Formats: sequence, structure tokens, C-alpha cells
Amino acid sequence: MRMHVKALYLLAAVVPPCSAADKLPTAQTYRRLADDIEKHWTKEVLPIWFPRCIDQQHGGFSPHFLEDWSKGTQSQKTIVFQSRMTWVCAQVAMRYPELKAQHLKYTRHGLDFLEGTMWDKQEGGFFWGLDESGKLPADDAAEKHLYGIAFGIYAASAACEATKEDRALDLAKRAFVWLDRHAHDQANGGYYEALTRAGQPVLSPPRGRTMDAIGTAYGRKSMNSHIHLLEALAALHHAWPDGQVETRLREVFLLVRDRIAAKPGYLNLFFTPDWRPVSDQDSFGHDVETAYLLLEAAAELKQPEDPKTLDVARALVDHALTWGWDEKLGGFYDHGRPSTAASGREKIWWTQAEGLNALLLMHERFGSQSPRYFQAFLKQWDFIVKYQLDHRHGEWYEIVGPDGRARPGQAKATVWKAAYHNGRALMNVAEMLRRLAR
Repeated sequence: MRMHVKALYLLAAVVPPCSAADKLPTAQTYRRLADDIEKHWTKEVLPIWFPRCIDQQHGGFSPHFLEDWSKGTQSQKTIVFQSRMTWVCAQVAMRYPELKAQHLKYTRHGLDFLEGTMWDKQEGGFFWGLDESGKLPADDAAEKHLYGIAFGIYAASAACEATKEDRALDLAKRAFVWLDRHAHDQANGGYYEALTRAGQPVLSPPRGRTMDAIGTAYGRKSMNSHIHLLEALAALHHAWPDGQVETRLREVFLLVRDRIAAKPGYLNLFFTPDWRPVSDQDSFGHDVETAYLLLEAAAELKQPEDPKTLDVARALVDHALTWGWDEKLGGFYDHGRPSTAASGREKIWWTQAEGLNALLLMHERFGSQSPRYFQAFLKQWDFIVKYQLDHRHGEWYEIVGPDGRARPGQAKATVWKAAYHNGRALMNVAEMLRRLAR
């Protein structure tokens, strides 16, 4: 299949950068961008995924498609992929009236699998991974993880909001209660990450393994799990404004803002149980994503204008622009050491999506002070259009080199590459642009 992207190239050519003398774009500029970005999402990305990924035989969503969108053989069903796709369907159903009926069906399809298969009926909690048919493998895949359970809460909360079904909220509640009972660290705050099937924290490496399911050393806490728990708790609180949920949301929010985020504007990646940092790497994609997640959580906590939160969010984006931004082509590099030029210079699809979202969010908040964010937003969109999109087969390449070239043969969907990052960014950006136009 071939994407119709000519309009995207024309857009990049006709929208001029903002100058210091003309800081704010016009309403027409915003609307034109919104129309084109929304068209890309609803006409050129979403229809590639659905209904292709619906697994009618075994339930849930098929997680592996090759470069040309033929089905692959890596068919493991993970809580992360299944939750992300359920969340996407729920969001589409809520945001696009013309797509509501079909995507409510997909949302219920995903919810059925989360509730009926991914949930451990014996011990509680979500399994990390099952085989294609929904059976637990013979190895140690019964180990559960904070990261995956957070996404289960996130998806069930969105499904509740979209479908208005009690069973969705019930699943989100059960997952939160199970997680809080088994994984919350009463002494130090935050949550233990790897858990046995029964919910016991795994604090030392099992035989033959040193890293858990997301690459964190056993016994450590991670930035990655806690920022996604933050988004999950914000979604759950929105659906169920329970006092204990608010307590945990506030706790994780403050941990991310005040302990995980560090000056001058980066995130420490790993920590001892008592929150001492143990890494010196900076992930630019997580920095810009967390800027958005902090502001989202602050709004849910009814403190959207909190100066400290705004300062931290802005610093995360500014630091990524200073050290991880490609001034020549646009796009954010992958990683480096804090306040040092990027050493990992590949451009990953999810980082570009989160960068697009965060840059426009900073423009919405601070565009009257500086044209920097909108100029970078335009350049970021131009980079995505020219280099990150696969103009032959559709959707986005997973990895693009620093020269803008994509390695051939990359899969379009894996257990880690769902429609979640670019889908959320494109939906949010189109909505923000229309808000700015008004």
C-alpha cells in the first residue's frame, strides 16, 4: 500500500517558521496543521492497524507485522501491547463520532481479553506475557511487573470512560488494589517492580537472569515504570476519584517531579529502593514524554498552574532541545549523558511522537514568551513526514539513522511497537492545534 503524503510535504513548505517579531502563528496556520495531522492519523495510520490486528481466533490483538504489513510469527500476547491497543481504541471511540461504533467494538474486544485472559484468576494481577492462544508458557513468564500492570489499569480506565461499562472500572479497581497491596513500598514510597505470580517482590536476580522484563536490574526502581504508573493513576482517578487513588497519584507525581527529575532538566533512569540514582544516562524521549505526563497529572490533581511543575516540565523539554535535538534535519536523538551531546543518535519512532506532543504543549503554555517551541514543532513534523514515515508500506519506521535513512526490513508492529505513542501524540496535537486556533 502507498501512503498519500504529498499534502504533508506541501504543508511543510507553505507554513513559515515564526520569527521573534511574529511570535504567534495565525489561526489559519493552526487549523491547516490540525487538518493535515488528523488526516494522517485517521486516514493513513489508524486504518493500517484496524481491523488487521484484531485476533478473531484467539482474542486480543496480534502484535507482529512485518515491514509490508504481512503477519509475522512472533505472536506472544503481552499485557503492555494488549493494553496499549485497547487504550487506543477507547480514545478513538471517544474522540471521533464517525468512528465510535466500530472502535467501541474493538475496545470491548480488547477488554474481553484483558479481563478474561490476561488477568490471573488464581492469584490476581495481570500476567506479563502469554502465548498466542492465551496460555501461560512453561518458563518463568508468570512473573508480573509494575510496568505492565500500570498499562492494564490505564487501558481499563479508558475503556470504562468509553463504554460506560461497570466491568471495565471493576477491572481497573481490582488491578490497582492488587498492585497497591503487593508492590507498594511503605518505607520508601513508590513501588517495587518485578513480582512473583503471587505478588511477592523479586529483589534479587533469579537463576540465570540479571534484568527484569523491561531491562531493570532486579531490586532497583525505574523511571520508566513510575512515569507510566503516573499516567495510569491519573486515568484511574479521572474514572474513579477515590481517596486512596488520589493519595497514590500525588505520591508518584511528587516522586517523578522532585526525585526522578533532576536539574538542569533530565530524568535519572534507575534508583536504589530508597531512591538514590544509580545511572548517568539521559533518555531524551522519556524527558519530553514526562513533561506531558507531569502536566496531565497536575491537571488531574487540580493544580495545572503550579509553578514548580511548569518549571520542571519546561526544563525537561529545554534540556532535550539543547542536547538531544538535531538542528539540521529535526528530530530527537535517542540518548546521551546528562548535559552532554547525544551519543545514541538513532531516532526512534516513539521519541519523535512524544517530542511532537511535548513541543506543541510547550508552545501552548509558553509560546507568548518564545517562538522556540513552535519552530521546533514545525521542524519535528517536517522530519517525521520526510524520514520517519514509510511512504511505500505505510505507518512509521521504528528506527531512523541520524542521516534520515531507515534500515530496511524493520517490522511495523512488535510487542513494543503499538499504535499508542504516535496515536496519542497525533490525537493530542490535532486537538491542541484546534484549541489554539480558537
